[in-house]
Amino acid sequence: MKKESFTVARIEAYRCEPGKEQTIYWDSKAPGLGLRVTAAGARAYVFESRLFGKTFRVTIGDPRVWELIKARAEAGRLRTLVDDGKDPRKVRAEQRAVHEAEKIEKQRQSMTLSQAWDVYLVARKPYWSARTYQDHVRHSEIGGRPKKRGKGVTRPGVLASLRPVLLSELSAKRVSHWLWTETQTRSTVAGLGYRMLRAFIHWANDIPDYAGLVPADACSARMVRNLVPRVKAKEGDCLQREQLAAWFMAVRSMPNPLLSAYLQGLLITGARREELAGLRWTDVDFRWRSLSIADKVEQSSGRVIPLTPYLASLLLELKHLNETPGFRFGNNEKSGEASPWVFWSRGSATGYVSDPGVAHRAVLTAAGLPYVTLHGLRRSFGTLSEWCEIPVGVVAQIQGHKPSALAEKHYRRRPLDLLRMWHDKIEGWMLEQAGVGFPPVEATASQQVTDEAMNS
Repeated sequence: MKKESFTVARIEAYRCEPGKEQTIYWDSKAPGLGLRVTAAGARAYVFESRLFGKTFRVTIGDPRVWELIKARAEAGRLRTLVDDGKDPRKVRAEQRAVHEAEKIEKQRQSMTLSQAWDVYLVARKPYWSARTYQDHVRHSEIGGRPKKRGKGVTRPGVLASLRPVLLSELSAKRVSHWLWTETQTRSTVAGLGYRMLRAFIHWANDIPDYAGLVPADACSARMVRNLVPRVKAKEGDCLQREQLAAWFMAVRSMPNPLLSAYLQGLLITGARREELAGLRWTDVDFRWRSLSIADKVEQSSGRVIPLTPYLASLLLELKHLNETPGFRFGNNEKSGEASPWVFWSRGSATGYVSDPGVAHRAVLTAAGLPYVTLHGLRRSFGTLSEWCEIPVGVVAQIQGHKPSALAEKHYRRRPLDLLRMWHDKIEGWMLEQAGVGFPPVEATASQQVTDEAMNS
């Protein structure tokens, strides 16, 4: 292997030998330093040596970038590594790995809550109900958009002010300041925002890209917990027995039969508003009188509850209307194929009722009743059932509450027909108190509804 002292002129004059893909010329002053010239004219300084009995070669760089004196210095550095028993290729790989790790960590440290929050919503959307997802979006929006209803623009969500904050700066002091500010104007929503933020942080700590970025005590420090608004059960958020007549009269007089059936369904089943709103026709079994509810607690399996006779008659009416093209009430017009949703809505992004609050408040006003929330109708079911002396476990199973006692959890397996017996009694008692002229809950009445369903 012929060697000669490299000069700038010689380096520029070197050419690849004819008939070869590449030729390497070696420097006599810097052991192991060579210049590789390819048939295409590409040039690069290389270093070649032996380590543990094997020859290896690494590329230093382009002569147009590397001056000759620097190339010789680099070759000397690589020779020193070989003399120390180190493979320059592994050393370079380790250095690259360290550099990439530092780069990734720098990107991690610059991650804001806004960036991670958007990933969080996408990752958790399959596990949430449509309403839960929309709540997370709404409470984290920056606001300033034109309102869909009414004039003006939307307000920033309760979490909006935290969006630009770095995850690494989301300290307990920062969270407590945010929480104190929000509770001054919207205490209840601030409490909800805190719980959303806490759940997000738990999720982030399980994701490698975000693990360890948020300080451990961001939501658990005492200075934060002391500011969290306490959740209290609403006093009086429940219909009384003597109010049933006025309420049923008002709700049955509504011009919108769909919302009328929905509100009555909330009271008769004790279901959560989103559980009932998301009911599909495939979840309704008129023959065996059952409803398959997408349970908030048992999300994977849901729960099956009885379909009481009066509620079945309301749903049968909706079914006929749903299958009637051109049927219209208000802005809700049926056209084309029937909707798969029991409580359908053309104006809703989900395809079913999403904002029944306006109609609910109108019913209370028409009936002259004090304000009761939509969740209060669920609370009313559990409270009014005590007038019928229904076992607490039966009511809890119908409403989808977790068993509160050891015996309920391990030794009670109530079949649907047993639940139906008690549920029919609750509905019958409500209708009796309301003065609704519906046939009494007997086998004949139940059979009548079943026959109508089979014939429809």
